[in-house]
Amino acid sequence: MRFHQKILRLFKREKETIRAVDGISLDVNIGEIYGILGANGSGKSTLIRLISTLLLPDAGSIHVFGDDVVTNSMKVRRVMNRVSVEASFFKRLSSAENLIYAARLYGIAAAEAAKKARDILGRLGFDAKRMDEEMEQLSRGMQQKVAIARALLTTPMLLLLDEPTTGLDPKSKRDVQAFIEEIRNERNAVIVLTTHDMAEAERLCDRIAIIDNGKFIAEGTVKELIAKVPPNDNAPVTLEDVFIALTGKDLEEGDE
Repeated sequence: MRFHQKILRLFKREKETIRAVDGISLDVNIGEIYGILGANGSGKSTLIRLISTLLLPDAGSIHVFGDDVVTNSMKVRRVMNRVSVEASFFKRLSSAENLIYAARLYGIAAAEAAKKARDILGRLGFDAKRMDEEMEQLSRGMQQKVAIARALLTTPMLLLLDEPTTGLDPKSKRDVQAFIEEIRNERNAVIVLTTHDMAEAERLCDRIAIIDNGKFIAEGTVKELIAKVPPNDNAPVTLEDVFIALTGKDLEEGDE
């Protein structure tokens, strides 16, 4: 399903114009996890903000399930949710209270909201004993799990996950990745995941686009991407080899 096409987003820095997203077009299938792999500053988060109506394109158009994100932004927002490292909460409320509040905004009854919130947090490996602690007392990893749970209180047709495991400890990262796999298997939805974690991309994504300087420079399954680079000294080619060969950089370069 095509949900955006040929879009451009420009930023100006002093006398320099930066093309943060330049002429990208893609199709994503329902039931698929589509990965966008890129270094910091490559344009991944800008692309997610464009799709989620938080930014407006300078040129081109973006369509989510046939609806233009500029002229039909409210309709688009009703079918999607977004998770990012920028997630904010009421810090003096507990995780459960934050989720119940969000659910009530969606029109979910309080009792149902409480049950759903605790169920999702439990599946994410969130310690039930800490669900009533204030958010400001929780670790970065626990707060990120709350952000993911909040995005899944409803049943979005499109789930945008912008670096959902960045900064998490290994256990929290595994918990979140396992839950994303469960969502893919349970829900008939489109999941778009941005990451600069090679292992995460290989584990979760059905197809991957490599983004560099705001452009998609390659797309395919892991197997298809690896086939683009010839083996060196008979050593097996890795996704990292592909990324470096195509971009000339590693995943830690740049600023997002």
